Amino acid sequence: MKWSYTVARVSGIDIRIHATFALILALGAFQWGFPKGLDGESSFAGAVFGMGLMILLFACVVLHELGHSLVAQRFGLTVREIVLLPIGGVARLEKNPEKPLHELLIALAGPLVNVAIAVLLFFAGGVALNFGLVEAQSLLTADGPPTLATLWGWLFLANVGLAVFNMIPAFPMDGGRVLRAALAMRLGFSRGTQIATAIGQAVAFAFGLFGVLSGNFLLVIVALFVFMGAGQERAEEQARTVLTTLRVGDAYNKHALVLSPGDHVSKVVDYILTSYQPDFAVVQGKTFLGVVTRDDVLKALATETNDLYVAGIMRREVLTVDARQGLDEVRRLMGEKGERIAAVNDGDAFLGLVSVEDIGEALVVSSFVQLRDKRRAAAEAEAG
Repeated sequence: MKWSYTVARVSGIDIRIHATFALILALGAFQWGFPKGLDGESSFAGAVFGMGLMILLFACVVLHELGHSLVAQRFGLTVREIVLLPIGGVARLEKNPEKPLHELLIALAGPLVNVAIAVLLFFAGGVALNFGLVEAQSLLTADGPPTLATLWGWLFLANVGLAVFNMIPAFPMDGGRVLRAALAMRLGFSRGTQIATAIGQAVAFAFGLFGVLSGNFLLVIVALFVFMGAGQERAEEQARTVLTTLRVGDAYNKHALVLSPGDHVSKVVDYILTSYQPDFAVVQGKTFLGVVTRDDVLKALATETNDLYVAGIMRREVLTVDARQGLDEVRRLMGEKGERIAAVNDGDAFLGLVSVEDIGEALVVSSFVQLRDKRRAAAEAEAG
């Protein structure tokens, strides 16, 4: 993720902090350092306490995400990174688990980590009380001076809150994935996702309505976030369902214009204007050499006065996929590599190019074809 920096590596997983995380540290410093002086403590001491508290709170978030990640690794899934953002953390898996039981256990692992931390803090608080290190009243509130008891209160409540909030049965929370996995065990991923996301959006609507009626607009924002997350998850599952039935060979442009390395940029300009084709394979005989895109041409026109050869502006490093690979797999691979174009081969033979736009077009058309087939089957069933 852009603007994020690696600060640690655990079990082969990069722990990264987004640059905007500094806002959380600033918030902690401001909240505890200003303006009240904190019962005789200097503002500087309060600011340090506030930043330290935020770091510890997000350490709990990292442990939550590591819970997901380590269980995912146990099931053979690759975890690319864990990124800390001001709104929380996210573990980025290379792909979603294919078995409902695996998704169930991965989703449960994060909240269980927070439950374990809360239990440890509970017993630690009990030990502190038993030895007279703190007073019971100081442990019952998180709104106090910057002391060990206040720190304990914040961490305990935060971990209980993380466990409870994340188990709400709505995407993108863990509870939504637990619900989907439980439904998928009987109904399959596609149907399970439809039901789980519908329940999630109903929960989000209830939260939003309560937030409006009570004047809690933070709850309204959370409800909107949950509602949109559920919709996005449903759309993603629908796309995955359709694209798993298609191969790259079904989607690449079989009638695309191609270039040779000796062609000039002016020729590519003519092709773009007359064919509306944005990407061109550069070939020598039957050998694929590279790709020239519309952006490459515009850059050359903006920076060069001579009519350059295509060989001088083409991209030689191009992602290569096989025509027999599934479109969903290739879409995911292109997303991971940050590529919008891939060269399509059949064995060693170059066939053409496939782009993100081609995959999107295949998704839309195939979705409508499947809808037509369902309606036709329903009509035939009624007629029969």
